[in-house]
Amino acid sequence: MSKLAEEVQLKVEPDGTIRMIYNELVDPKSLGQASIQRGSHVEPDLDGQWYADLSPTNGPKLGPFAMRSDAIDAEVAWLTEHWLGS
Repeated sequence: MSKLAEEVQLKVEPDGTIRMIYNELVDPKSLGQASIQRGSHVEPDLDGQWYADLSPTNGPKLGPFAMRSDAIDAEVAWLTEHWLGS
């Protein structure tokens, strides 16, 4: 498991909305009414190369990556920097 997946970062918006990258360390329902939405898609192409498509959060398509775990690490890093603003 990557180091990024071992921590949880929360961003609290002025209206009280909480953003986080989902993992199983924190149950979003424990923070209030939860709305879980996809932030990206990590998928292989026909050649077995992996891409992280961040279009659901108005982001780029990252890749190619030889390993799925590398695409997920890049996805989490991008979301942390650009979507959570950390």
